[in-house]
Amino acid sequence: MFAKGFDKYACHGDSITCTVDGFDVTARIYHDDHADAPAEMSDGFWPSLDPKSAGYIGHRSKGTLARHMAKARAVMDAWKNDEWFYCGIVLTVHKAGIPVVEKYHVALWGIECNYPGSDNSYLTEVANDLLGEALDLAKANVSKLCAA
Repeated sequence: MFAKGFDKYACHGDSITCTVDGFDVTARIYHDDHADAPAEMSDGFWPSLDPKSAGYIGHRSKGTLARHMAKARAVMDAWKNDEWFYCGIVLTVHKAGIPVVEKYHVALWGIECNYPGSDNSYLTEVANDLLGEALDLAKANVSKLCAA
């Protein structure tokens, strides 16, 4: 398990590491260059009082709609100012210095990094969620190498 998490403000290439059962695991942040703007990534990004809209916020006042709209605009403005980005969390695994799980074999993409109001703790949660898959693949790859 990754004991130390990603920083509250993270950058492309930042990483965290842990050692489990003799496997050295690294989780690294990579820019997701296949991600569109938030309004294009999420149906209903823009709030609406129209029940037929994907952004329907329920039967609310126009004041509530204005607050939701202001938050959505702030998120879009931060996106346009490169204050946050979509990323992938990519795990690699080494055993005795030898790579046994290479880059991009265990990853999750389309994750918000430095999202307004976030502390980036979700990035560490994702890394820990992927850890079991990475270790299973590492053990299988080591078994194949030893059998050869």
